[in-house]
Amino acid sequence: MPTDLLLPQVTTLDHTELSVRAETLGYDGLWLGELWGTSSVVQLTDIAAHTDTVVLGTAIVNVFSRTPAVLAMTAATLDEVSDGRFRLGVGTSTKKAIEDLHGMKWDDPNPVRRAHETIELTSKFLGEDGRVEYDGEIFTVRDFPSLDADVPIYHAALGRANRRVVARLCDGWIPHNIPFPDLDEAFSYIADQAEAAGRDDAIDVAPYVPAAVSDDVAAAKDAIRGHVAYYVGNGRGYEQAVAQRFPTDATAVAEAWRNGDREAAAANVTDEMVKALGVAGTPERAREQFRAVSEIDCITRPIVTIPSNADEGMVERTIDALAPSSY
Repeated sequence: MPTDLLLPQVTTLDHTELSVRAETLGYDGLWLGELWGTSSVVQLTDIAAHTDTVVLGTAIVNVFSRTPAVLAMTAATLDEVSDGRFRLGVGTSTKKAIEDLHGMKWDDPNPVRRAHETIELTSKFLGEDGRVEYDGEIFTVRDFPSLDADVPIYHAALGRANRRVVARLCDGWIPHNIPFPDLDEAFSYIADQAEAAGRDDAIDVAPYVPAAVSDDVAAAKDAIRGHVAYYVGNGRGYEQAVAQRFPTDATAVAEAWRNGDREAAAANVTDEMVKALGVAGTPERAREQFRAVSEIDCITRPIVTIPSNADEGMVERTIDALAPSSY
């Protein structure tokens, strides 16, 4: 099974140098997120020029701040400069990021509808069907040629409505903060909806696997606690995903975070939550845990995801310990 790496965004390590190293360590795919400060598509262009075989992807760019036409042009260009190695990973992001950073309306008409139309229209632009016409609730397009670029589209969907978008339109699914024991059931809904839509193509499942490796097991677990607290506190969708298994605990984490007490929010992430939402421990134990997650039936390419609160020593230790070459 492929093992991918989400390049850490909050680090002084050079992303391109780190990518070259990760390819040497045997990682099959490298993904880069985008929130604020660094353009993932510019950085991935440089990475494409310095790597040879590793898959490259965005995980994720949001569906609000770039139009489908811009996403399609970007994807087609990155696919060309990487010799066909690019995957476009998109998602709705969070209300906080869309409204307070991008100055756009989160619910106009709603994030799921925007994801659906953005993915559908981007796919049409990337296709080989000649000239594109599209009439949607959000987007209307008239008479522009498609780009004939074969770029898989992945969607970081959590709720059922958004997972239907994956089922109907996408090549891959990037879940995050759905507890590992619940992933098979969550994906079975996608599979059922895909079958109902008449699709017979396999859907790649590439979950974020938050991971922290250290000889100090408590420090590794604390890194996962901080990671979970950040996402549950900042995004209602993440909170709801965690709450499917940990309803009381997820509420406690979210309330503490939104009240400004980040230490309490992290402290409310229990050991059971750490186990169900991350990988943490010594290199040997972390490899065992990561292997167990990778063996979940629906997963096809797990993504090692290092918490932004991990120090650089933990970042490098985790990348080395979970690399395919370490097994």
